[in-house]
Amino acid sequence: MLVAAAVCPCPPLLVPEVAAGAAPELDAARAACTDALGVLAAARPDRLVVVGAAEEAGSYPQGARGSFRGLGVDVDVTLGEGQDAAAGPVLPLSLAVAGWLLGRTGWADAPIEGLAVARTLAPQRCAELGADLAGRAERIALLVMGDASACRTVKAPGYLDERAAPFDAEVARALGAADVAALRALDARLADELQASGRAPWQVLAGAAGEADLSGALLYEDAPYGVGYLVATWS
Repeated sequence: MLVAAAVCPCPPLLVPEVAAGAAPELDAARAACTDALGVLAAARPDRLVVVGAAEEAGSYPQGARGSFRGLGVDVDVTLGEGQDAAAGPVLPLSLAVAGWLLGRTGWADAPIEGLAVARTLAPQRCAELGADLAGRAERIALLVMGDASACRTVKAPGYLDERAAPFDAEVARALGAADVAALRALDARLADELQASGRAPWQVLAGAAGEADLSGALLYEDAPYGVGYLVATWS
């Protein structure tokens, strides 16, 4: 059963070494992520599942390794502590950012596993996957990694799209209200056109929440660099 969830953005810029001189610009986002992880720890889960979007689906054990070396910085991370961190597949960036956040806060409250969800996974399949995750332990917590639209300004990665701000506003409202129905109803095609990497992970969360009757709180909402970043908690 899902007992808590934290929703965080997944830009590598959250890692100060990657952001370099621009690092202070995301201090508020980092602080909100830290607060969100605190809500997960307070729920005392039996297991934490980290869900993030990737080009291909995959499962990652505790201790799986990730790196930001491809972005020009000498920073490696693991998904929690593990004995076999050097073995197995490398974490996709969304889960690597989660690994950095968890390492930063010293997560040791429950075993961890990572789940990469294909960006194109259909909403119904996302819901089914979430329901399956919720049944894996008596007390499951989710750390859900994903960005909102990347089309908020002319300098954004996806340029300016007039649909981006309303889309992000609805997602922020749904996450803040723990509105499962609204998340399930997100338009996958529109989300893809707006380059919103969080769509599939958010719909996995919606599937996991089911009838859990959790309350939501929106901790952070902004669009630096023209990309929507949201932090929320469900508990």
